[in-house]
Amino acid sequence: MRDPFLIEGPACISFSGGRTSGYMLWRILQAHQWVLPDDVKVIFANTGKEMPETLDFVRDCSVHWNVPIVWVEYEPRKVESARWRVVDYDSAARGGEPYSGLIHNKGYLPNPVTRFCTIELKIRPIKRYCQALGWTHFTMLLGLRADEQRRVAKLAVPVKEVFDRAAPLAESGIVVSDIGNFWTAQPFDLRLPNMNGKTMHGNCDLCFLKGANQILALVRENPERAKWWVSMEALALASKPSGAVFRSDRPSYASMHRMATQHGELFPFGDEPLQDCMCTD
Repeated sequence: MRDPFLIEGPACISFSGGRTSGYMLWRILQAHQWVLPDDVKVIFANTGKEMPETLDFVRDCSVHWNVPIVWVEYEPRKVESARWRVVDYDSAARGGEPYSGLIHNKGYLPNPVTRFCTIELKIRPIKRYCQALGWTHFTMLLGLRADEQRRVAKLAVPVKEVFDRAAPLAESGIVVSDIGNFWTAQPFDLRLPNMNGKTMHGNCDLCFLKGANQILALVRENPERAKWWVSMEALALASKPSGAVFRSDRPSYASMHRMATQHGELFPFGDEPLQDCMCTD
């Protein structure tokens, strides 16, 4: 029976910096007796808006498991194929620079319908790094679980790309509770709340795909988190009023910042997080 964690290259392991993709990496390393083939790369795409603990976790996985992890970022250059660069833990952006550079380049904000942020900040920098290695076709491994059926189903839809997509966790029947149980037994962990394998702090800190109540809680926990998002909406308002918010179906980030810091009621919304972005945990 084929082991889905035994990878044939050329392939890249897309490591989001979360517990799920971290567990996927651990299983792949285990299957390869802790030495990956030369044509299998682990790649983390930094948007500059990840939590600091996420960057620490990527570094810690590399150190504890003795595995090289390539860090890439979007860079707003004129030539599209050159809009990426390799960084490391020390040089990685921490103030949203790749993301704000993308917004300046586009001239408008991403939103739930036009989610160019994932494509431009994560998928294309990873793809361009792999192409720079001379790979003309490769497999991209994503940390999607068996209990993420909607997202896994999308992988079966053909895409006109130089890579195929695979989800070994889903193929192996791994669910969120397995992730939570694994990390509670490890000597190190992502230093963000582990809610049975999930964390509301994951991916970009106040990503517009998170539920409004989740964002309010994160802003109340640390009001400084809202500053970048408020500034990007203000920038968009000045340049293109029709695209001045990340979400048109709820208040702006400036309004949510006021609600979280000045109002007593914290959970006034009934919306749920949108789960079909390919930024995985």
